[in-house]
Amino acid sequence: MKDLDQTSGRYGKFEHPRITADGQARASVRLSNPQTLWFNTGTLCNITCANCYIESSPTNDRLAYISAAEVQDYLAQIVARGWPVREIGFTGGEPFMNPEIIAMIRAALEAGYRALVLTNAMQPMMRKRLRTGLCALRDRFGARLVLRVSLDHWERAEHDRERGAGSYDCTLAGIDWLAENGFALAVAGRSFAAPDEERARAGYAALFRARGWPVDAADPSRLVIFPEMDAKAEVPEITTACWDILGKSPDQVMCASSRMVVKRKGAARPAVLACTLLPYSPEFELGESLADAEGEVFLNHPHCAKFCVLGGASCSA
Repeated sequence: MKDLDQTSGRYGKFEHPRITADGQARASVRLSNPQTLWFNTGTLCNITCANCYIESSPTNDRLAYISAAEVQDYLAQIVARGWPVREIGFTGGEPFMNPEIIAMIRAALEAGYRALVLTNAMQPMMRKRLRTGLCALRDRFGARLVLRVSLDHWERAEHDRERGAGSYDCTLAGIDWLAENGFALAVAGRSFAAPDEERARAGYAALFRARGWPVDAADPSRLVIFPEMDAKAEVPEITTACWDILGKSPDQVMCASSRMVVKRKGAARPAVLACTLLPYSPEFELGESLADAEGEVFLNHPHCAKFCVLGGASCSA
């Protein structure tokens, strides 16, 4: 590789994997303490959001349905690699559109992990077969199964502006069912709800009280408010010097503690990615096995700065 001084000005922002546009060493993160393994169950979703993090929709099948057998293979790899994983996460798309979702959750729970399922709690989750399956898992595993429901705003108009007319009422009905049936619950909001986080948490808290939901809006693990992400927005590149400047450690960034498994459309086998938010960026694909995924990740994307380093967010609980 050329000397950093010689590369200054030769690359645009986020172009060179290891060097920033002004010629500094790009920050990187090692998998220091793997706590969460995510599975993207497929990018198909029952709705199209105005700003979906990974462009899920009723027609986007770029990430195919992963199977329960493939999930079980990676669960075995966790043991073989000695990863200290505590949590298995399921995201999408809408996970409850995958026909094998109950079997996948059961496999994670039977292996002794906590299972975190991200859902919009709408019609796919509310099908009778899935409600029956969820209740059986609740009866057997209790609070080790957590459903985190996406509720972008505590008021109907703002939520529906993002997710479509009528989505707010459908999601509330789904959360009502989960609460009434004793499931461990969390809620995911968005920072567009209010620039002031204190105001946002107060708004959500009032809704939770009115609906009788057992969710503590003051607990950031039970009400997660994600920063907005726009890959075209102007954000700084993160250099190795930024850790000291920001008073942060690489170990605090999500890719130090998690990986995500996806199955691309037409692929023979799943692949392991560095990040839950970058399923289409080839530089963040690490290989097919967990062994392949133990290497260093260079923070070469706007989301690395906006969401993780500066936003301080994590998809895990």
